[in-house]
Amino acid sequence: MKKLIPLFIIALAFNACDKKTNTACSTSKTSYKIELNSTDDLKVLLKDEKYPLISAHRGGDTEGYPENCIETFERATTFGPSIIETDLAMTKDSVLVLMHDDQLDRTTTGNGYVNNYTYSELQSFYLEDYKKNKTSYKIPTLDEALKWGKNKVVYTLDVKRGVPYEKVIESIRKNNAEAYSIVITYNADQARAFHKLADDIWTSVSANGKEDIQRLNHYKVNPDQVVAFVGVKEPSQQTISYMKQQNIPMILGTIGNIDKSAKVNGDQLYYKFFEKGITVLSADRNKEAAIQAMKYATDKNLSSKFAKLSTHS
Repeated sequence: MKKLIPLFIIALAFNACDKKTNTACSTSKTSYKIELNSTDDLKVLLKDEKYPLISAHRGGDTEGYPENCIETFERATTFGPSIIETDLAMTKDSVLVLMHDDQLDRTTTGNGYVNNYTYSELQSFYLEDYKKNKTSYKIPTLDEALKWGKNKVVYTLDVKRGVPYEKVIESIRKNNAEAYSIVITYNADQARAFHKLADDIWTSVSANGKEDIQRLNHYKVNPDQVVAFVGVKEPSQQTISYMKQQNIPMILGTIGNIDKSAKVNGDQLYYKFFEKGITVLSADRNKEAAIQAMKYATDKNLSSKFAKLSTHS
């Protein structure tokens, strides 16, 4: 059998410098892609390969790169194969845009409620980073994000209040994005409502153990297309063991206290969660977490046929 060279090692080779001259061996830039053609491919990636992945929370907001911005998503792909968590809001004229807050004030040069503006009116505003620096980037639509993300990333789509599932499904269908879209639901009732509309599209659902999964089964939510979001603190060993027994991939939100702890005590904390069986870490510190994910994949000789390294000028 042909042995695959881990992506981490390949990336080091591409980015290596000549130690004597301190010059880069190549002017090419590297980024990582996840190429999926069907929801079955997504199933293999998450349930069979169990390849460690980082979900960049809102894309990985950092100075110069605002949250929920396609250019920020692009940056996330330079750190490793990426899942992108992004938020959906709806404009006055029913266009789905990427926006976390009900109001524009925190993340844009505008003010007031998103749904008081048409999409055309929103285009007069610019996105701001977390330091309130104005950027040249505009508020993107879900359609734009899905078009950009094909054969690049997997999305987890956080549907905010007032956004109908039907509109989200319409956009996913229009862009043939079923293979790389996971819709976030927060409980079994929401998961059931979504699956009644689109039982072929994956969902993420908050689940902390056997009772939550049994409720999903009772509601006839397809367990083969569910990712369990197990919270934002370390889950119990009982929860992890049950999810592994049921072969249900887990997302752990490191946003908040876990990210803070890793920053103070060492990024190896992310590595330890992969050792315990977590499949995906949803992190604000996506660069640091991605380094640990790829180190874990290298140490354990894990590879994915869907994760590719890309070079470009």
